[in-house]
Amino acid sequence: MCRSIKRLREGNVPATDDEIREAALQFVRKVSGYRVPSNRNEEAFTEAVDEVAQASRRLLEAVTGPTR
Repeated sequence: MCRSIKRLREGNVPATDDEIREAALQFVRKVSGYRVPSNRNEEAFTEAVDEVAQASRRLLEAVTGPTR
């Protein structure tokens, strides 16, 4: 889908919160078609980034174990 999204699971090296958030932002940008959302859509855009980041963190912890 989006080849520019960095792989976040590299062996036993945990992804940082910033890396996860950046990947979530790239994903939501790609899906929504917005680089920067309009004022009207900004809240939904931000919520989507938060939800994707949370889901990504849960997935990474499930496949690699807790990082904290």
